[in-house]
Amino acid sequence: MGEAQPVNESWVTVVGNAATRPDFWETAAGVAVARFRLAATVRRWDRGRDAWADAYTSFYTVWAWRSLAANVAGSVSLGEPLVVHGTLRVRERAWDREGERPLRGDRGDRGEAALRGAAGFPGAGGSPGPAAGAAPDEPGAPGEGSGGGAQQPRRWVTAEIDAVAVGHDLTRGTSAFRRVSQAKPLLNAPTGATSP
Repeated sequence: MGEAQPVNESWVTVVGNAATRPDFWETAAGVAVARFRLAATVRRWDRGRDAWADAYTSFYTVWAWRSLAANVAGSVSLGEPLVVHGTLRVRERAWDREGERPLRGDRGDRGEAALRGAAGFPGAGGSPGPAAGAAPDEPGAPGEGSGGGAQQPRRWVTAEIDAVAVGHDLTRGTSAFRRVSQAKPLLNAPTGATSP
């Protein structure tokens, strides 16, 4: 039997390019960890130009662990086309404006609370959250000078992938399998001997 997989996880496969070089380190327990950013640009068919055109770009933080981390650190370079498969985790983050430090309770557990109905929903006694469509620079957006009073914490959402597989997208080309030395065709010349 295989390893038990969690049932309520969102599994994703994302095709994109490495937006940063992988960071690699080992935890205090000796577990290898690698982290890098992945940029995935959506392409749409433009009928006016009769050609494909880039739409928006989404960025993901990709986490790799143990032997996958070591392989990622050794083989992924900035800008390389990749295919990443793993579980998606979306988290809301908040930072204190004065000291630029994480606020207490910022553990990414808000989505879990929302599943149980314990998060702050408008009309349910919770905070209403940002105004629909309000950009961070606009008045009324939380944390960005929305009138008198103390500054609100800066908030944003991150999308992370706990990778179980990271591969080079060979259909779009890659430098992962580049030759270290030039090929020497004379070494591969036929000798007339047959293989057993």
